[in-house]
Amino acid sequence: MLEVGYKIPDVVLSDDAGRSIRLHDFIGQHPLVIYFYPKDGTPGCTREACAFRDHIDDFLKHGAKVIGISGDSVESHRTFKDKYGLNFTLLSDNEGKAMCLFKVKSLLGLWPGRVTYVTDLQGIIRYRFNSALRPVKHVKEALEYIAKSAHNRTA
Repeated sequence: MLEVGYKIPDVVLSDDAGRSIRLHDFIGQHPLVIYFYPKDGTPGCTREACAFRDHIDDFLKHGAKVIGISGDSVESHRTFKDKYGLNFTLLSDNEGKAMCLFKVKSLLGLWPGRVTYVTDLQGIIRYRFNSALRPVKHVKEALEYIAKSAHNRTA
């Protein structure tokens, strides 16, 4: 995994509407919460995505943008997003470019990993959380960090 203090890689992926999204385009605009997850529609990934959905106003209040990335197709993301009313961007990494650049390891060699990165406005990774077995904790950890860093920026 990429370490805290590294700048996020510059990668272009397709979003759930098929548009090309470049991660570096967010630098200078928003802190980012970038979370990698194994598969659309699986129980853990659905709980994680719905937890991000349910807390999106809290992330937005602190200026953060949430982005989910998996190897699923644009169509799969669109279906997943529509079915669960997800209100944030999902990016398709069906070639594994982002997972490779972010050094996200697979789970037991079977599934893509579950890792959450939080960046500052300059795109520098300030917090990283890795736990395959506690998907909802990714949301809690990221939100706590975003809130704390937003408080420190205004203090």
